[in-house]
Amino acid sequence: MNRLIGKLLRRHISAGQLTAFFLANLSGMVIVLLSIQFYRDVAPVFTGSDSFMKKDYIIAGKKVSTLGSLAGKNNTFSAGEIDELKKQPFTHSVGAFTSTQFSVSAGLTMEGTGVQLSTAMFFESVPDNYVDVKPDKWHFDENTPVIPIIVPRNYLNLYNFGFAQSRNLPKLSEGLTGLIRLDVILRGNGQVKQYKGSIAGFSNRLNTILVPQTFMDWANKTFAPHAQAEPSRLIVEVKNPADPAIATYFRQKRYETEDGKLDAGKTAHFLRLIVGIVLAVGVFISALSFYILMLSIFLLLQKNTTQLESLLLIGYTPRQVALPYQSLTTGLNLLVLALSTAIVSLLRPLYTGPVSQLSPQPEMSSILPTVCIGIGLFIVVSRINAIVIKRKVNSLFLH
Repeated sequence: MNRLIGKLLRRHISAGQLTAFFLANLSGMVIVLLSIQFYRDVAPVFTGSDSFMKKDYIIAGKKVSTLGSLAGKNNTFSAGEIDELKKQPFTHSVGAFTSTQFSVSAGLTMEGTGVQLSTAMFFESVPDNYVDVKPDKWHFDENTPVIPIIVPRNYLNLYNFGFAQSRNLPKLSEGLTGLIRLDVILRGNGQVKQYKGSIAGFSNRLNTILVPQTFMDWANKTFAPHAQAEPSRLIVEVKNPADPAIATYFRQKRYETEDGKLDAGKTAHFLRLIVGIVLAVGVFISALSFYILMLSIFLLLQKNTTQLESLLLIGYTPRQVALPYQSLTTGLNLLVLALSTAIVSLLRPLYTGPVSQLSPQPEMSSILPTVCIGIGLFIVVSRINAIVIKRKVNSLFLH
């Protein structure tokens, strides 16, 4: 049976049509997979390098002026100013930084190095929904004397390239932070308590020592129950960091963003926009290739209508008649998937090298999720092809 239909298939097959489908489908699949992998590899340079704030967040504060300082003017945000910022069309949500209202000191010991440091310090917190950390790592229980802490990455750089280098001490990577033991002492309201500090990670976007909001609320209530302070910084989630209204509003209100993060947000937004456009082009090309394949199969079926009807009349089922055509499309789609995956793997080093120079600690993603997406597309497209071919053959059977 398969030989008979195979002969019919080869008799009227158009190599040009199938080649056009193959090349178009291959181009579309390569563009789709390469766009996805490119975004996964490049996005960490702008957002993923700080895995705790992946969304479009802006850290806003007020400018400190000499005249304002001499006049005793504070640089905190009032409730009215926060409400006004929340009502802006570019704002999605606004959170306030909460700072410690009591004395904090810490001693740092690096096991095996003989390094011991101690200093006065401070903590700040933001609402937990602004921090992208697993709940089990970003949790404080007053009955468990461990405080999760996120530290600015430049603190680690200062130690590695300043303190450690000048004293011939070993440098620390982020993976070796388990060697660091932090003893935190809290003083206030006539109480003194000691806790252990656990470094949950390092941040590029937060120039502060961050602790969970649950700890901050408990600690301020315990060690400074009568102290109240307005926030001096806000964390703003914006809908579109490239919106010019943000810069205009901040300039009018004399607000400033930390370390040009507004520009970084714009860059990340444009990166998503460009990748989205390229991805749309790839999907469009894939759709055209799908149309070309269906047109080719329909032409084959049309040319073989008399022979196929004869096969159906002598007892062959529509499923048996449709199977060789379905096998042809599935085989072509499988070949496209294999070649596109190989091409993406070959093209990837062309941009990962320059990208690694932009970030001192690049976080290149695995290609496995992209391959899984390709397999998913292969299954979906092959299934649609099989259904369309089956319906066409069924129409001949009913006729």
